[in-house]
Amino acid sequence: MSAQDVGAPKPRVASGARPARWLPILCEAFALGLLLLLALAGTGRAEVSEPASGGLIMRAKGGDQVVEAVRLGTDIDMTVSGLTVRGRVTQAFRNDTGRWVEAVYVYPLPQDGAVDTLKMVVGRKVIVGEIKKRAEAQEIYEAAKAQGKKAALVEQNRPNMFTNAVANVAPGETVLVQIEYQAPIAVSAGEYSLRMPLVVAPRYASPGTAATPESRAAIVDPKVAGAINPVTLTVHLRAGFPLGAVASATHGVDVRDEKGGKVITLSKGQVPADRDFVLAWKPVPLAAPSVALFREKTAGAHYVLAQVTPPIAARAGPPPARDIIFVIDNSGSMGGESMRQAKAGLLYGLSNLKPGDRFNVVRFDDTLTVLFEGAVAADAANLTRARKFVSGLEATGGTEMVPAMAAALRDENGRDENGRVRQVVFMTDGAIGDEQGLFDTIGAGRGRSRVFMVGIGSAPNSHLMSRAAELGRGTFTHIGSTDGVEEAMRALFDKLESPVATNLVARFEGTTSDAAPAVLPDLYRGEPVTLAARVEDLDGVLTISGVIDGRPWQTRIRLRDAEAGKGISKLWARRKITDAEVARSLAQITEDEADTRVLKLGLDHGLVTSQTSLVAVDKTPSRPADAPLLRSDLPLNLPAGWDFDALFNRKAATGNGDAPADPEQQIAQLDLPQTATDAPMLILMGLGLMSLALVLGAGGWVLGRRKVAA
Repeated sequence: MSAQDVGAPKPRVASGARPARWLPILCEAFALGLLLLLALAGTGRAEVSEPASGGLIMRAKGGDQVVEAVRLGTDIDMTVSGLTVRGRVTQAFRNDTGRWVEAVYVYPLPQDGAVDTLKMVVGRKVIVGEIKKRAEAQEIYEAAKAQGKKAALVEQNRPNMFTNAVANVAPGETVLVQIEYQAPIAVSAGEYSLRMPLVVAPRYASPGTAATPESRAAIVDPKVAGAINPVTLTVHLRAGFPLGAVASATHGVDVRDEKGGKVITLSKGQVPADRDFVLAWKPVPLAAPSVALFREKTAGAHYVLAQVTPPIAARAGPPPARDIIFVIDNSGSMGGESMRQAKAGLLYGLSNLKPGDRFNVVRFDDTLTVLFEGAVAADAANLTRARKFVSGLEATGGTEMVPAMAAALRDENGRDENGRVRQVVFMTDGAIGDEQGLFDTIGAGRGRSRVFMVGIGSAPNSHLMSRAAELGRGTFTHIGSTDGVEEAMRALFDKLESPVATNLVARFEGTTSDAAPAVLPDLYRGEPVTLAARVEDLDGVLTISGVIDGRPWQTRIRLRDAEAGKGISKLWARRKITDAEVARSLAQITEDEADTRVLKLGLDHGLVTSQTSLVAVDKTPSRPADAPLLRSDLPLNLPAGWDFDALFNRKAATGNGDAPADPEQQIAQLDLPQTATDAPMLILMGLGLMSLALVLGAGGWVLGRRKVAA
C-alpha cells in the first residue's frame, strides 16, 4: 500500500453487498467438502485405499497409524556338494515410508534344513548373530528395539517355516538380513533333487485352536494386487559324478558349465515368490554311484553321511494283493488348479488297480465322506461308482485332516491276509495348522498300514508331508502341475507295486556311534537310505541289512573310504532333532525331555530350533528416542494356482461367484489392511459442508437482495 493511500476515505459499500463477509467462510466450507470427496474418489471404493505400485498399505499393529508395507527383495544362492546343499538367503528390507518401522516377514525353508548363520548388514556394518535360548533371544531383541538399536531376530515357527523380524529401519533405509542353512539332497528312482520353498500358504485352523503366524499374515489377491516379493536364485551344482539331464519342473532355468559342475539361474532373472523352486538332475547312464559316503571332523568329533541305494532284483512273480485307501482333500484351499491335480491323480490311481486289489475312497473338507463301508473289490461296478464320485467333487469348506486320516487308517481286518498289504494314498496340500494332531493320529493308528502322502499344488506343506510319510513308513510324492500328474502317480504306483525292503538295521562295527534316524524307514524300488552318524573314529565299518522281497539283503561300507564333506555335523544334529520330535509324537518321551534334547542340540551346533533363535544387535542406537516405531507385517503372495475366491469363500458369500455381496466383510476375513474405514463418515461430512455452504450462500444472497430492494 502506498503512503497516499493511508487515511484515504474508504469507498461506500451498498448494503446488498454485505454477504461478501460470508464469502471466505463459504468458500472454505465448500472447498473442504470438495477436497474430502476428491481424496476418496480416486480409490474406486471408499473402504480400502489403493496401494502404491507393488506395495500394500498396512496398519501398525496395536494402533491406528497407517504405514505402507516395507518392500522385500530376496536373493538365494545354493551350492550343491554331493549329497548336501548349502543355502544362503539374503533378504533386503527397504523402508519407503517416512516413519521408523519394524519389518516382520514369515518365510519358508526346507523342512530338513539346519539354519546356523545370521548376518545383518546396515550400511558398511556387518553384525553377526548369535544362537541363544528362544526366550533369551527374544528379550535381547525387544530390549534393542526399545533402545532404538538395529536388531534382527530369526525364530522357527515350524521346522519348515521361520519368522524374520528387523527393528528400527529408518525412513528410506535398506537393511540386509542374511541367513545360511545346510540340507540334504533328495534321491528317488535314480533322480537327485532339491526343493526351495518360496511361499507360505495360508493354513486352516480348526475352531478353537490358536492362530498361527502364517494365518495372521496378509495374503494378497493376485488378480487385484499382482505379484510381490521378487526373488532371484542361483544354484552351483557339483554333483560328484558326470551329469546328465538338469531341469526344473517349476521354473524356467538357464544351465551353463562352470568349473567342477553347472550353474543354474532363473531364465527370467527375477520371479515373484509364489511357488516352490524344484531342481532335479540325473547322472549320465551307467554312471550313478550305488554307494556314496562322506565324512567331516569338527570340534574333535567325526561325522559321516551315508546314502545307499539297495540293489533290488526284478520281481519273479506278480505283486501281492493290496488294500488301497485313497484320501482326497476337497477343502477351500484346494480350489482351482490344485483340485484338478488331485482329481486327476486319484482317477489315475483307480485306473491302475489290479485284479485282486481292494479299495475305498475318503473325501474331506470340514466334513467327511467314506464312499464304501469297507474296502471293496476293484471290479467294474465299484470303479465306475468311485470315478463318478471323484469327478463330482468341488473345493469348499475347511481342512479337517485328522478325522480323514483316522478313517483311512481304520483297518477292518487288522492283520495280513495271505500277504495282502494295506496302503493309504493321502492327497492334500497340507494347509493345516494342527500338524501335531495328524502326527499323533498316524502314530497311534497306523497298525499294518503304510501312508503315502501326495503333495498337491505349487507350495505344499512339505514338513507335514514328509513327517507324516515317515511316521506312516511310506513316502512323499509331490505333484506340482496338472501336466505332471500322470508321471508322478506312475512313479508312486511303481513304488507301491515294488518289493518292500523291511526290517532295515544299521550297525557300526569297530567304533562307537550315535546314528540318526534311530529307526530306518521301509524302502521301495529306487528309494535310497540316508543315514548320518557321529562316530568315535573312522576305523569301523557300516553294515546295513534287511529283507527285500522275502530274501536277506546286506551291504557293507568302510568308513575310511568316505570322501570329505562339509556341514555333515549340522545335518546329523538336525536329524537328531527330528528324532526327538518324532519320539514326542509317538509318546516315547515327554514334552520336557524332547525340549531338553532339542535345546542342547541347537546350542551345541548353533542351529535355529523350536527352543533356540538367532539374534543380531547393532550396539549403536540409530532411532531417536522420541521417534515412534511402527510395525509392518509384510504381505505374502497367494501360492500359484490357488483360487483366492474359493479359498476365502467368496462364492459362498455371493451364491454366484461374482464380487462379494459385502466386500468389507470379505476383506475382514483376512488380516488385510483396513485403512479407510471412516470413509463413509468423511463422505457425509464433505457433502454436509458443501450443502451448508450452498444454503448459507443462497440465504445470504436472498437477504441481501431484499435489503437492496428496500
